[in-house]
Amino acid sequence: MRPRPIEDPGQAIFREGRLPSGAPLEAVREGGMHVEGAAAACMNCHRRSGFGSKSGLTSIPPITGRYLLHPRAQTVQDLDIPFVETMRFDRDPYTDAAIARAVRDGIDSQGHALSYLMPRFELNDADMASLIGYLKRLDHHRVPGVEDTVLHFATVVTPDADPVKRDGMLDVMKHYFEDKNAFPLGATPPLRTSRKMMFMVNRRWALHVWTLTGPASTWKAQLEQHMAAEPVFAIVSGIGGKNWAPVQAFCEEAEVPCLFPNVEVPGDSGANFYPVFFSRGVRLEADLMAKRIAGAQGGHRFERVVQLYRAGDNGEAGAQALATALRREGIDVTSHALGPAESVAAALRATTSDDALVLWLRPADIARLGDRPRASTVFISGLMAGLENAPLPAGWRSVTEMAYPFDLPEKRRWRLDFALGWFSIRHIPVVDLQVQADTYLACGILAETLSHMTDAFVRDYLVERIEDMLEHRLVTGYYPRLTLAPGQRFASKGGYFVRFADPRGTRIVADGNWLVP
Repeated sequence: MRPRPIEDPGQAIFREGRLPSGAPLEAVREGGMHVEGAAAACMNCHRRSGFGSKSGLTSIPPITGRYLLHPRAQTVQDLDIPFVETMRFDRDPYTDAAIARAVRDGIDSQGHALSYLMPRFELNDADMASLIGYLKRLDHHRVPGVEDTVLHFATVVTPDADPVKRDGMLDVMKHYFEDKNAFPLGATPPLRTSRKMMFMVNRRWALHVWTLTGPASTWKAQLEQHMAAEPVFAIVSGIGGKNWAPVQAFCEEAEVPCLFPNVEVPGDSGANFYPVFFSRGVRLEADLMAKRIAGAQGGHRFERVVQLYRAGDNGEAGAQALATALRREGIDVTSHALGPAESVAAALRATTSDDALVLWLRPADIARLGDRPRASTVFISGLMAGLENAPLPAGWRSVTEMAYPFDLPEKRRWRLDFALGWFSIRHIPVVDLQVQADTYLACGILAETLSHMTDAFVRDYLVERIEDMLEHRLVTGYYPRLTLAPGQRFASKGGYFVRFADPRGTRIVADGNWLVP
């Protein structure tokens, strides 16, 4: 998915480091280092929101209009702007001329040199005016979904979503929102200074369930109607079936965060900013398998890889990704799309002992594989087969490796105890632990992030704060670690290969270490 071209000249300078003429923005850092183009873009340091950031001892202040132009304040109590940790209130306000001097010469509004981190930019008067105008427009005085006492959120359900998983997800979300409103500070409020507490306003959370109907070609219009009728600050969790791309495209176009939906096939993130996922789903599994097959131990290379998937199911995306990756390695791939009534057993007759067999199949098909495979090496999608609950026949278990894009059950157990304990207290039936645990985790990440945003409710800032904070989370549910560097949109980046330890049952063991393709 390609990003929309930026037509606002000030925005192009700020985000892309591109001048209205089409030439790259140029700047010089302290010591004479020359930077240009995307490397010189303002948002690299001041972030897309313009709210800046803090890393260790380095503080980069907000540079949107309200923060640049506010009068000098003696104390933080004198401010009437949202609290941002790095904002500076004890200095003279910037005029347009002072902003231009800061950008070109690195001199602040009081005549002092700015940090060595601030480049000196080469901008003519017209381009400078465009940039200054954009900084002033970056302020969001009225953010959709943000009211004085209420924050509005939506969750999206597509018509092809699994109804059991859908109900489990909604049960978690509704109870979490009820708890948040009953206990507004949350279960684990962060430590706050009194300065920050002055700006803290506890707002009630309102949940809107946007249930889509009909063909995917109509979803965009439905989402636009929902947004017009029920403006929301962000879309949280949600659940899809075979196609999430229209929802993802809507979120990017509407500039609304879409946080950690339950989907097996996220759309291509490209240069998207607003959709954020826990993992790449079946495409991550495909990359894991490609690395395993291409680097097979003992120097053995498979003459052919045979893939089976149901036509129209999510395995099709995984099979396409794997075929593309393996063909780059010179490995022959045969992909077979099973029709609705076609039996797996019939398709398996075409395989031989020299093949590597890859199965992108659901539990019902896995259970009907037969006594034993013809192929000597088999890979299956854990996401589609049901993870450790996959009904893999006993005769298949010794030759089958499962792509497993989660932490191992014994390693994640303590992290899931938080969710399981809460489910028990709230009398929430566990119908799909992975989906419900991910939903609980998504809500927890949102709560923690909002508590650190204080009253600076800006959509871009919400995504940026998640990027900054996510890697410090200890409770990460199914995942050993979650990280989002600026621009990354998949928080968990690897997985295991596992084998079943017994002819029957759910005990699995890792075949190697955590692998990041």
